[in-house]
Amino acid sequence: MANRKDDIMKLCCEISANKKIKAAFKNSAKGAAVVGGTVFVGGLIGGPAGLAVGGAVGGMLGAWMTSGQFKPLPEILMEMAPTQQEQLYSDVMAILGTLKWTDIPQLIAQVNRNASLHEQVLGAILNFTKNQLKAEVRYED
Repeated sequence: MANRKDDIMKLCCEISANKKIKAAFKNSAKGAAVVGGTVFVGGLIGGPAGLAVGGAVGGMLGAWMTSGQFKPLPEILMEMAPTQQEQLYSDVMAILGTLKWTDIPQLIAQVNRNASLHEQVLGAILNFTKNQLKAEVRYED
């Protein structure tokens, strides 16, 4: 089964690479903490005007800290914990059912030839990424 799991992970990486999908873990809590901290400090130092300055500076700093953190989805998938890989494997195998293959190129070819199957596997990858990994997904231009 380990070989089949590796094949499924490679299939998921191939599909997400072809679609140029990137993902980022949501860092809104970190950004909010930075904004809140700078507003607080600004208020302590400068009173009402310090609140405004702290909010503006904190907002810019928080946005800068949480931007540009998108990584290629195949990289994220291969770095997942074994339990997460097992969950993705189960999700994709539920779609593939009894599909037979001898090697990864054959599996990729079979899935890519069947548009419906391809879209279902892509959907499983995206759902897993959004729901299980709690990551934001975007397509590279």
